[in-house]
Amino acid sequence: MRLEGKRVLLEPLTLMHVPALVEAASESRDTYAFADVPDGQHEMESYVEYALEAPGVIPFAIVSDGRVAGSTRFLRMEHWSRLDDRPLEVPHVADIGWTWLAASAQGTGVNTEAKFLMLRHAFETWRVFRVAIKVDAPNERSRRAVEGLGAKLDGIRRAVRLGEDGTVRDMVWYSILLDEWPAVKARLETRLR
Repeated sequence: MRLEGKRVLLEPLTLMHVPALVEAASESRDTYAFADVPDGQHEMESYVEYALEAPGVIPFAIVSDGRVAGSTRFLRMEHWSRLDDRPLEVPHVADIGWTWLAASAQGTGVNTEAKFLMLRHAFETWRVFRVAIKVDAPNERSRRAVEGLGAKLDGIRRAVRLGEDGTVRDMVWYSILLDEWPAVKARLETRLR
């Protein structure tokens, strides 16, 4: 699956993306305190292999202005078989996560357009009931970005994961529901103009 916007292309992640992802991740790493961004060829290969092998995950390379700027993925996709007769590969709910961008792509609208493309696919093609996004609790920048998308706070789950700095982290959960999508879509289309 490829998702294409005006400035951003989300293409299926492959091992062929590894060199470009290494280059993107090698820019300033100052904003990666809360993100698991691989550092170097070996770590990036392991990262991509894991993404490709994980069940219920659809990983993407984020391409902007002709170059790979980072990565993101759909994950935790659930299919509720008793609800309707949609194919098993079409989820009823999904999460968006593991998103990171090169320093040069941050604050440029690339993340907004990438999320827009994923949300539009989830709500308009798959017709999911919910898309969830989780953020490390102390990551104020990412929290503001997710809130700027129009996602609503679901709550904070305590002691969810080990942070890059070795501390136990709380996670903030946000979501957008199917009936909220038209307003969120209009808001994002205005931002992207």
